[in-house]
Amino acid sequence: MGSSAAKALGAGLLALVLIGIGLLVYFSRPAPVPPPGPQAPVATSTGPVAVQVGSSVAGRAITAYTYGTGQTNLLFVGGIHGGYEWNSALLAYQFMDYLSAHPEAVPANESITVIPSANPDGVFKVIGKEGRFAVADVPANPGPLGTGRMNAHDVDLNRNFDCHWAATSTWQGRPESAGTAAFSEPEAQAIRTAITKYKPSAVVFWHSASGTVYASECGAGASTQDLAVMNTYATAAGYKTSAVFDAYSITGDAEGWLASIGIPAVTVELTTHDVVEFDKNLAGAKALFKLYQK
Repeated sequence: MGSSAAKALGAGLLALVLIGIGLLVYFSRPAPVPPPGPQAPVATSTGPVAVQVGSSVAGRAITAYTYGTGQTNLLFVGGIHGGYEWNSALLAYQFMDYLSAHPEAVPANESITVIPSANPDGVFKVIGKEGRFAVADVPANPGPLGTGRMNAHDVDLNRNFDCHWAATSTWQGRPESAGTAAFSEPEAQAIRTAITKYKPSAVVFWHSASGTVYASECGAGASTQDLAVMNTYATAAGYKTSAVFDAYSITGDAEGWLASIGIPAVTVELTTHDVVEFDKNLAGAKALFKLYQK
């Protein structure tokens, strides 16, 4: 075979080898990945963000539950008078259920924080149960008048705040302990911690029982915003209103302390000590949502 023929044969064989290698590489490559299609939404929880803001004298947790992520915060507090006003705590728990089931109720610019039981030792004294409870857990005879109202130091927590605080205050004309100093009690400290943390635009304290919404003040009269919160809530809920609590003289109340630091607050008194009046108070709360909605 001549040199020219040999060269041609070699070139042909080289071409066949290169074609074979190319085919091997082609068929060995990974299958192409299709472009991504529409992504399924990531499931999100409708439950609250829970933060322990303090503990009771007996070490029971005082927890704040927040719904929504808006910067305008509204704070609702139940059970500051413990088992004596157990219906105020139960109302708070039912309100939390509603917010979990209806996250759309919270305006985008708002967050709603609930402290359902600000005096868990007082609740336990009457209910005999830790944490959440139901009407069926409430004894038919909770004890003498005022049972479970105080904390475990026998202090009325709604006399332990820094608004004209005095060591001895009154309840329905009866003398009672207000602690050794303003904020001497861990439960009052927990509420102060919540105020510092959440910086609420308004605060609602649920109590019982007079069927009235009271504005807050600390000796200077209720502010325009306090009165707006009072009237908005009361009108929607169908309660009476009072710009000042004048049934008897009190000192060191939480609402007055908030007024003294420029935060509007109201006392919402349920009609009796054994009704929850959920629909009325939901209407009042929603009216506040709207008041602060942008």
